[in-house]
Amino acid sequence: MSPKIFDVLIIGAGPIGIACALEAKKAGLEYIIVEKGPIVNSLYHYPVNMHFFSTSEKLEIDEIPFISKEAKPSKQEALEYYRRIATSNKLNISLFEKVERVRKMDGMFEVITNKEFHLYAERIIIATGFYDIPNKLQLPGEDLKKVTHYYNDPHLYAFQKVAIVGASNSAVDAALEIYRKGGDVTMIVRGEAIGDRVKYWVKPDIENRIKEGSIKAYFDAEIKEISEDSITIEHSDKTIELENDFVVALTGYKPNFAFLNMMGIDLKGDQKIPAYHPETMETNVDNVYLAGVICGGKETHKWFIENSRIHATMIIKGILAKEKAAVQ
Repeated sequence: MSPKIFDVLIIGAGPIGIACALEAKKAGLEYIIVEKGPIVNSLYHYPVNMHFFSTSEKLEIDEIPFISKEAKPSKQEALEYYRRIATSNKLNISLFEKVERVRKMDGMFEVITNKEFHLYAERIIIATGFYDIPNKLQLPGEDLKKVTHYYNDPHLYAFQKVAIVGASNSAVDAALEIYRKGGDVTMIVRGEAIGDRVKYWVKPDIENRIKEGSIKAYFDAEIKEISEDSITIEHSDKTIELENDFVVALTGYKPNFAFLNMMGIDLKGDQKIPAYHPETMETNVDNVYLAGVICGGKETHKWFIENSRIHATMIIKGILAKEKAAVQ
C-alpha cells in the first residue's frame, strides 16, 4: 500500500502554524500539522499571569474574532482562542510528535518523528518559533537546580532571594511579580538602564521600584559564577558576592538553527537570518517555507503574531501560483 502524501506538512502548531493550516484547508490542499508539544506549545509555557503586549484584534487569525475581557488579553484567553479555532475547524494536527529528521527523496520530503512515524509531503512549512532554546549564560553553576531560563509563577519565589538576569519585558514582569509576592529581588542588567522595548505602561513601575530601593538593580553588570547559596557578579570593576536562592536568567531565546541547517536553509550573517523570498516565504530549498518569528533569526523582536499572520496567506498563494505555473 502506497503511503499517503500530503500537499503540505506544517511543523509547529502555534498561532502561525494554525493560520497556515487554515489557509491550506481553504485552498483544498491536503495538510497536516506536526507539533512536539501541546497545541500552541510556546504560549502554554509562557508565565501564568502573562498579558500580551498586543490587543486582542491584533492576535486574530483568519479574521476570527478574539474577544477578551481587557484590551490586553491574558495567556489563558489566548490558549482558549487558538484551541477553539483548531477544534471548530477540525484541523489535522498530530500533537506530542517531534520531527527528528527530514530527507528529500523522489521530489518529496520524508519526515521522521520521535514516534518513528514516516510522513510524506510535497512541501514543508516551518513555523517553530524560537522559545525552545534559551540563550545560555555560559558560566560556572548554570546547571544548578536553582537556575532557570523560564519564568512561570511568582509564588515559588516568596521570601527567597532571587536574581533576575536581563531587562527585557519578561525580566521586568518577573521582577515586579516576584517582588509583589514577597520575594527579595535583585536585577542583574548588562546594559546601563531598563530597555526601551519594555512595555510603556510597565517601564515607570520598574524604574520607580528600583529608585525607591524595593527592587535592587546592578546595571552594567554581569554574573560570573553561581553557587548553591550565592552569585558572584562584576560591577563597576568590582567583584561582588551576593546571597542568593534562585537565579531566573531571562536572557532571550533563539530558533533551532541546527534544524534549519539540517534542512539546508542558508543562514546569513551574525544574526543568522534565514534565506527566504519576501513575497512567497519560500527558502533557498525548493518547496520549504518559513512562517512566523523564525524568519528573524536571532532578531527575535522583529516578528510577532500580529505582523507575521500574513505569512500564511503569502505561502499558500505562492504554492498555488507555483502549481498553476507547473501545469501551463
